[in-house]
Amino acid sequence: MTKDTEKNYTRCFNTQSGIEVIKHLRTITIERFLGPNATDSELRALEGQRALVHQIEMLINRGK
Repeated sequence: MTKDTEKNYTRCFNTQSGIEVIKHLRTITIERFLGPNATDSELRALEGQRALVHQIEMLINRGK
């Protein structure tokens, strides 16, 4: 991973559209809760999605 990559993430998500996209991604992943009847595969899939959004947010912050 290079500093250029981190800066590219920051530039991409620093626009009004990018801010709205990252908010939407947070809503459908990090802020989403599955009920007690969620299957193991559903929980694993959601955790993978959350990890990806978290990685994007970390790259955005590093690029600042």
